[in-house]
Amino acid sequence: MSVVATAVDPQLKSILIATDFSQASEKPLCHALAIARCYGAKVYLAHVVSSLGFTLAGPAAIAAAEEAVCRDAAHLEDDLGRSGALSGLQHQVVIRQGEVWPELEAIVRQEDIDAIIIGTHGRHGMGRLLLGSVAEMIFRQADCPVLTVGPGAYAQPRIEIPRANRTFLLATDFGDASIHALPYAISFANQFEANLVLLSVIPQLPMPDDLHWCTARGLTEMQKNARLSRLQQLEELTRNTALKVRPEFRVEFESASSVSEKIVKAATKLKVDLVMMGLHRSRHIETASHLPRTTAYEVVCRAGCPVLTVRS
Repeated sequence: MSVVATAVDPQLKSILIATDFSQASEKPLCHALAIARCYGAKVYLAHVVSSLGFTLAGPAAIAAAEEAVCRDAAHLEDDLGRSGALSGLQHQVVIRQGEVWPELEAIVRQEDIDAIIIGTHGRHGMGRLLLGSVAEMIFRQADCPVLTVGPGAYAQPRIEIPRANRTFLLATDFGDASIHALPYAISFANQFEANLVLLSVIPQLPMPDDLHWCTARGLTEMQKNARLSRLQQLEELTRNTALKVRPEFRVEFESASSVSEKIVKAATKLKVDLVMMGLHRSRHIETASHLPRTTAYEVVCRAGCPVLTVRS
């Protein structure tokens, strides 16, 4: 029996959208509202007035910033109400002051948030919520799934548009993180009536001592066997699950390309609407979020669609 055959189908009852009320926040907000409508979830519009730039200026500067944010929040709420974007949705605006992630984490715990949706410009920096290092810190530390809308992601959520070939992609390495992400992949595929593609990237194959380095036939045979074995593993993952549509399995070899590049190329070729990945826990999360190259962050920055990450 599959490892997820007995897993509970995850339901999203509450979604937190982290916003700075700027024009750049409109894209992740559209995706958040689309997912909320599909799941019937309550939406929390959250903004944190970062204390980083106002501490030295004094309490008056912080108070002025909070007042400005409250005005922006009221305008956004009015605009969404007039446009009908919030029709039928429960929603709540939450404004906090302090460090971005600790405050968002507190909201997640207090409101029992099931998923976070954020945006990123795909660069590193400090100060504003939508900068790369802050976004990566959020999806690497959150215990709930995080949907990150990167700079290359389409503006309007295609998940709401009726499509016969809607496709989601789950990148898996068969580790605990990937297994943990699989039920969410199945839930999203079923909820949005999408085809699910499972992709596995095989690292460069080691050359055995008795195989001459230039024996192309021997290497091809090794790759053929490795691909067949990995395809069987992928099929086993989804056996006896609640997936409504038969999944597709793809295997790539890392070769000269990085894992992230293989994932992005596959997503582009298949024109997928959502990429999903599992994230391993790290003992040094703060450090990892500022590293120049990580697989998940590279996929987020380069993918033409949103990326859902689930931490094990």
